[in-house]
Amino acid sequence: MSNQPALTDIWPSLPLDAWQETYATLHMWTQIIGKIRFAQTPWINHSWHIPLYLTVRGLTTSTIPYGSRIFQIDFDFIDHELLIQTSEGARRAIALYPRSVADFYQTVMETLRALDIHITINTKPNEVPNPIRFEQDETHAT
Repeated sequence: MSNQPALTDIWPSLPLDAWQETYATLHMWTQIIGKIRFAQTPWINHSWHIPLYLTVRGLTTSTIPYGSRIFQIDFDFIDHELLIQTSEGARRAIALYPRSVADFYQTVMETLRALDIHITINTKPNEVPNPIRFEQDETHAT
């Protein structure tokens, strides 16, 4: 018999009603980061090149090619920050706190440009009813 606690003892209850607004905002934030990865990563059958991967601290894009360089974007849900790191050793952190999708989008794109990474994405969210372009979305801000 294992001394490890049961999963029901480790994971907290996450009733959707209690965090629905946070979920909606985070969904748009992850779409922004996913579209950055999509814009830069060579096509692989069935879109296998664009998921975000689970880490011990949150989610990651894993490495993304950019010319002769690579970079990576990580959601760190423990320290509440988005980390952007480059193959040259540059590292920038963006605080994760209640802010609009428009503000998050602008901050991410400005941070990428400060790292000399210039990417254009389609700013219309995918597969959501009544999508609001990221740069205009002041609705989702929790």
